[in-house]
Amino acid sequence: MGDNPAMAAVEDTFGPLEKADLPGRIARILTDKIVSGAMKPGEHLPEAAVARALGVSRAPVREAARLLESSGLLVAHVNRGFFVRTITAEDLDDLFELRCAVECAAAERLSRHLDEATLTALSASLQTMDTLSRTGEVVAMIEEDMAFHRIVVAASGNRRFLSLFDQIAGEMRFGVAVIGRLYDDPCEIAATHRPLLEAITKGAGVREAFIYHIETARHHVVKLYRAIEES
Repeated sequence: MGDNPAMAAVEDTFGPLEKADLPGRIARILTDKIVSGAMKPGEHLPEAAVARALGVSRAPVREAARLLESSGLLVAHVNRGFFVRTITAEDLDDLFELRCAVECAAAERLSRHLDEATLTALSASLQTMDTLSRTGEVVAMIEEDMAFHRIVVAASGNRRFLSLFDQIAGEMRFGVAVIGRLYDDPCEIAATHRPLLEAITKGAGVREAFIYHIETARHHVVKLYRAIEES
């Protein structure tokens, strides 16, 4: 471990990575650090230190950083490197608006050809949310929340919808992670997804259910984020 305290801190945060791993895996590791709050908004990504801690060259770390720049989690500054994005309440408000448009269209499409495999996957995700709500694992709950919605979008069969959703999801997880919660009662996360599954299964009221669900989350998240900005 080096003498530089900042380098030492990075090495304590990250662990060695097998040589066979690709930039995509490094990107997932970095995403976990950002979403969990281990890397803060505005913080510089020390590429050399991360590469040394993971046991890889600097090149795949830079490639991973570019992937996260594309997904909106990092921003690049000329001659300064990559930094964790600082997201605003206005950014989140815009993201929720786009997310609502994409998911409503995807959910309606899915409801017209729902199959047993997708129904099983959505039911399992809902059960996982129920379990996590009792353990209070915030990051895991955020991930499962987004996983449920991704199943809906992916199963719609429209690849453009899925591409947009994946771009939105990283920033959305980051924003929710910053405030540390979506609802005051974690059990509400699972409860608010049941009407979505019921609407898709029945093939009726799908758009209305998704609009209500996403707009309710939008109100809570943006309100909490604005409170942080004003504090």
